[in-house]
Amino acid sequence: MAAERGARRLLSTSSFWLCCLLLLGHRAPDAEAARSGSPPQSPGSSIRTFTPFYFLVEPMDTLSIRGSSVVLNCSAYSEPSPKIEWKKDGTFLNLVSDDRRQLLSDGSLFISNVVHSKHNKPDEGYYQCVATVESLGTIVSRTAKLTVAGLPRFASQPEPSSVYAGNSAILNCEVNADLVPFVRWEQNRHPLLLDGRVIKLPSGTLVISNATERDGGLYRCLIESGGPPKYSDEAELKVLPDPEVTSNLVFLKQPSSLVRVIGQSAVLPCVASGLPLPTIRWTKNEEALDTESSERLVLLPGGSLEISDVTEDDAGTYFCVADNGNETVEAQAELTVQAQPEFLKQPTNIYAHESMDIVFECEVTGKPVPTVKWVKNGDMVIPSDYFKIVKEHNLQVLGLVKSDEGFYQCIAENDVGNAQAGAQLIILEHAPATTGPLPSAPRDVVASLVSTRFIKLTWRTPASDPHGDNLTYSVFYAKEGIARERVENTSHPGEMQVTIQNLMPATVYIFRVMAHNKHGSGESSAPLRVETQPEVQLPGPAPNIRAYATSPTSITVTWETPLSGNGEIQNYKLYYMEKGTDKEQDVDVSSHSHTINGLKKYTEYSFRVVAYNKHGPGVSTQDVAVQTSSDVPSAAPQNLSLEVRNSKSIMIHWQPPPPATQNGQITGYKIRYRKASRKSDVTETLVPGTQLSQLIEGLDRGTEYNFRVAALTVNGTGPATDWLSTETFESDLDETRVPEVPSSLHVRPLVTSIVVSWTPPENQNIVVRGYAIGYGIGSPHAQTIKVDYKQRYYTIENLDPSSHYVITLKAFNNVGEGIPLYESAVTRPHTVPDPTPMMPPVGVQASILSHDTIRITWADNSLPKHQKITDSRYYTVRWKTNIPANTKYKNANATTLSYLVTGLKANTLYEFSVMVTKGRRSSTWSMTAHGTTFELVPTSPPKDVTVVSKEGKPRTIIVNWQPPSEANGKITGYIIYYSTDVNAEIHDWVIEPVVGNRLTHQIQELTLDTPYYFKIQARNSKGMGPMSDAVQFRTPKASGSAGKGSRLPDLGSDYKPPMSGSNSPHGSPTSPLDSNMLLVIIISVGVITIVVVVVIAVFCTRRTTSHQKKKRAACKSVNGSHKYKGNSKDVKPPDLWIHHERLELKPIDKSPDPNPIMTDTPIPRNSQDITPVDNSMDSNIHQRRNSYRGHESEDSMSTLAGRRGMRPKMMMPFDSQPPQQSVRNTPSTDTMPASSSQTCCTDHQDPEGATSSSYLASSQEEDSGQSLPTAHVRPSHPLKSFAVPAIPPPGPPTYDPALPSTPLLSQQALNHHIHSVKTASIGTLGRSRPPMPVVVPNAPEVQETTRMLEDSESSYEPDELTKEMAHLEGLMKDLNAITTA
Repeated sequence: MAAERGARRLLSTSSFWLCCLLLLGHRAPDAEAARSGSPPQSPGSSIRTFTPFYFLVEPMDTLSIRGSSVVLNCSAYSEPSPKIEWKKDGTFLNLVSDDRRQLLSDGSLFISNVVHSKHNKPDEGYYQCVATVESLGTIVSRTAKLTVAGLPRFASQPEPSSVYAGNSAILNCEVNADLVPFVRWEQNRHPLLLDGRVIKLPSGTLVISNATERDGGLYRCLIESGGPPKYSDEAELKVLPDPEVTSNLVFLKQPSSLVRVIGQSAVLPCVASGLPLPTIRWTKNEEALDTESSERLVLLPGGSLEISDVTEDDAGTYFCVADNGNETVEAQAELTVQAQPEFLKQPTNIYAHESMDIVFECEVTGKPVPTVKWVKNGDMVIPSDYFKIVKEHNLQVLGLVKSDEGFYQCIAENDVGNAQAGAQLIILEHAPATTGPLPSAPRDVVASLVSTRFIKLTWRTPASDPHGDNLTYSVFYAKEGIARERVENTSHPGEMQVTIQNLMPATVYIFRVMAHNKHGSGESSAPLRVETQPEVQLPGPAPNIRAYATSPTSITVTWETPLSGNGEIQNYKLYYMEKGTDKEQDVDVSSHSHTINGLKKYTEYSFRVVAYNKHGPGVSTQDVAVQTSSDVPSAAPQNLSLEVRNSKSIMIHWQPPPPATQNGQITGYKIRYRKASRKSDVTETLVPGTQLSQLIEGLDRGTEYNFRVAALTVNGTGPATDWLSTETFESDLDETRVPEVPSSLHVRPLVTSIVVSWTPPENQNIVVRGYAIGYGIGSPHAQTIKVDYKQRYYTIENLDPSSHYVITLKAFNNVGEGIPLYESAVTRPHTVPDPTPMMPPVGVQASILSHDTIRITWADNSLPKHQKITDSRYYTVRWKTNIPANTKYKNANATTLSYLVTGLKANTLYEFSVMVTKGRRSSTWSMTAHGTTFELVPTSPPKDVTVVSKEGKPRTIIVNWQPPSEANGKITGYIIYYSTDVNAEIHDWVIEPVVGNRLTHQIQELTLDTPYYFKIQARNSKGMGPMSDAVQFRTPKASGSAGKGSRLPDLGSDYKPPMSGSNSPHGSPTSPLDSNMLLVIIISVGVITIVVVVVIAVFCTRRTTSHQKKKRAACKSVNGSHKYKGNSKDVKPPDLWIHHERLELKPIDKSPDPNPIMTDTPIPRNSQDITPVDNSMDSNIHQRRNSYRGHESEDSMSTLAGRRGMRPKMMMPFDSQPPQQSVRNTPSTDTMPASSSQTCCTDHQDPEGATSSSYLASSQEEDSGQSLPTAHVRPSHPLKSFAVPAIPPPGPPTYDPALPSTPLLSQQALNHHIHSVKTASIGTLGRSRPPMPVVVPNAPEVQETTRMLEDSESSYEPDELTKEMAHLEGLMKDLNAITTA
């Protein structure tokens, strides 16, 4: 006793110090340190140890019969002794008032006189033993199934049959599985003794092997399951003498697939009959089974296979092969091995304190995979917020309370059985410490951070310990209204904050903090009530999700609107995935159902649905699994082979279609065969789905037959194999011995192969089923190849060059292999020269097709001239871009002389090269070709958009940004959108364009203290890119110096008011100048410009006046030297310029514009060429000619003149200072020198009417008596262009170059091309002026023009006109010299 008291004292002291260490080391929430060890108790706590409590014996599955007695064993160990109770089908049995059931002293259940009928089965069911110890807990045993054999019924009964002596016979007597143990046989009404020759199969069937005369008689089976036995019908078995003739080999009993549990025995029945007597052998997975030397494999009488003490390795496919020398038949069966649940890791006992979190671990295995459930003190644990199943099988208990104490059991079960393992949980209590002062309550406990699913608490040290360096803290928390409290400890001493994770959104929690020192736990702080933030209002899971197959390739999924949609549901996303893969696909759906098409047939898929609202995706539904419907197989059976057995039978072998093409469970195979000699009728044979061979009998001798096989499912027949043919023997050959040696063997060696040929054995009366070829270096036994009996040659591949091989050839049949025939050969040496390289492709060109596509073309000099590829060569195209520099090459192969490269980046330079490969020969890479893809609109917005206020100018802001990452071309500008309403339509935002690639811009005159939103959009030559996200900026408040309602003058000197009356003034991209300084600069430049203009004008006027005098004199001398017909006052010279202008002065008066700038002078050739011209069309055409884009084109002018049917026009613009301007005459062609370069002086009747260099169009009508129009020059008209007529390039010239002075009016019969006009623009004093409007005068009326033409023709002779034109040409040259000076 003293020793015992000392041990207890020592245990108490050890427990005390261990508890202190645990407190200092911060108790682990998962209680790992408290597992199966000393209890982590506080000082002064009472000692509690784990109590052994377990089952010594548990009930087992039992089979009983009506009226018998049953004992279900159960015994439990505990101190004190436990109380034993029983449950049946989950309900406690009342054994006190039950006269048939009673509890034995050891806890077992005794059931007397088992009751069982068709409508009353009170004793059959699942039983469970329950053991309870008061104040300790309850444990339950595994469940045991009590099965009561049903009423005796025969599924099949023996039938009369006969058997030849020495053969095997079977007599069927099949009953329910629970009645098999009660079946026995009688012969001639006497019990039949089973021995090594007569056995009973597990199904009840009787097998008699090596039958003798004494086996004949009447047989019946009987069932003795309580009460009077039930007899089957009697059947006579006759034993016939050996007929000494062959009979067909058939199966009397074939093996069938079965399921067994590890440790049980399995019997695969197989009984065959035939003459000669067959022998039975077994194979598994194509490997022969050794039944003679194995202890677990036994070959029973008749040929059945018995496997004792089955293991997982015994599972597989077994083949029973029966062979009697003449025939071979086989059948197969699948053995499936199951395993009862077994614990890999059992739960362990745990010590813990209240508010802690613990985990009971449980790991099980079994086949099928077991399911796990947890029981606490005999009651099922229902998962909740505080009881969770983690890591598939483990039980996690959160926030322990005293009532959680007890025994926890992990119960695993599958189809085979169930098992249980338990552990005890002890909740320790804290005892008050008395050895020293304890800390007071922590101060100022606050929630410094509150989120949706976590809260961060902070506090100050207790008042009793201001420093608190050695204090640890525990935070206790619970949901409001829930008594179950959880604890979270700080990670190290002195830490005064902790983050509580895994909370629920929008939930109120109560927190309190307690400090610990070396003496124990102190006071608790006042409760703190904190509510977590509500989570973003996302939708909940869609309820009632269902999926069902609508076809072999489609599945329809339906669901309902989430109960907690949190707003309008915008759409749903349906996710689906094929079972066994990890690639999940999704599709957007707007309704409550969707059909997924294009799925695999007879394949299982999982589906889930996520609802979306404006906040984003909600909670996903649980996965639902469904399998697509089955369909007919999409492929034929594989590996069809034919084996001729004799002159009247052929054996067919095949393999199932590939698994992915079976499209369902294969239910059978359809064999179709016919004679090949003529289109005879097709015969069909159906075999079960598990059978992969069939013997076709009753065929004709020496006849060729065609065979094909198709697989069947419940949906129909799939595609059949190709027809395969073979021929039956002419006569039944001998197969009682092996074939003789082949008559000849020949070999022909090559470099890496040997061709073997042979002739069959000379004795054709022995069956040859094939030939075995053996070969190897020095020995023929290294490798063996078997070929069909019809084959006469074979090529052995993949040999080594220059090697000596020995080859053997043997004929074989079902008896074995015959005598070999040997031959040897040496393979040839390997002397293949290295291939010479090919010429690389040439002329590689890159043609740009789009922003991401380039076509590469090339030529191949090694091809014929027509570049047609007739061999197996191919080309490899490679390409890369140098941005970034480390980009790798990409390659592609092509068989033509071009390749389309796609998937390129926009506006990127690529280099391309090509090489050609033919067999083992390849060329080097060709010279590179380069190509830059076209631009594309930017595909990303400008990035890093920032907005800052300009210092000193609160109403001005500066927007900065970076170019888009995917510009896809040169950025030509940006557009800044800004608005005070972020939700406004985009066309309501203010637009601020930025030209070029600048990355900053100022915006002025914004409203103070106003939030603005900014977006930026980049553009290139292809268009606009996407907008950036809106950036918010609030302008600062007004400063005190500005005064109330004052405007800050921050526009800057370079500010430009908005165009088109915009209400939003915008700032300049450059910094503003001082307004006064800019005004001074502008005035100074203007004054200097005016002075320079005046000086140049005076100088030019003097020079022009002197030239005019000389030209007047020249014109007068010319006029005086000519002779004219008639009076000189009436007859005028052929003035090719002056009179033409005069002819057109009348139409000018009709112009609506009082200030024409240019005058077009069309001269019609005859009255038929005059075509009325719309005045508005002329106006539009000339406005286009004088646009700012430059001088008009020859083609457009030529086309216009052609429509009018007129001569080319001379166009002369005027400026405010024509004498000061130098004009360069630039003819477009020299085909007509007379019309393009000549200059005429003024009329001799009015020499002062105009200058010699030009004729002025009048801006207002002059007096009718005036002979020449006078041009009124307006100072606002700039000198824009000077035009000369020119001949357009198309068409042959119509003028003879030998006659440059031929008058135009004398060539009316010629088909002239219309001349076009070019204008050359000259700036005025360096100032650019806007283009001036041009008014085109109307064409002269037809009658007036005709009269003037007739006048001209009648007034002059051709010679006179020629001389006049010569003089005019000389004057024109002088004018050119003057104007160019």
